[in-house]
Amino acid sequence: MKPESADKTESFYIAVILYESSSDAPDYQPLYQECFVLLKSNSLEKAKGKAISYAKKEEVSYENEDGETIIWSLKKVIDVNSVLDDGFELASDGVDLYARHFRNYEAYHSFEPFLSQQEL
Repeated sequence: MKPESADKTESFYIAVILYESSSDAPDYQPLYQECFVLLKSNSLEKAKGKAISYAKKEEVSYENEDGETIIWSLKKVIDVNSVLDDGFELASDGVDLYARHFRNYEAYHSFEPFLSQQEL
């Protein structure tokens, strides 16, 4: 019997990953970062594992210009799904890769800095 990787060719997946910053500074306000990561895998389950490995690898700690320690850590892998159109390598312009749906536009507006014109 052949292993699964030999049976199925690899496809592209998008992982939505949420990171959170923290600091030892007394008045620090957490910042969140949502990343869309392109992965290649031969199954959704393996893509989910790759997403977690990738996200943990991206965790970082550094000292800012004020000498405060800033830590970016994985908050959650929000979603992993196959790309909507995996023919993007051949497309000249405009290919849908990922979409999500929601019902509460007011909540979306309040957290999306480009819509609410908030400074980060």
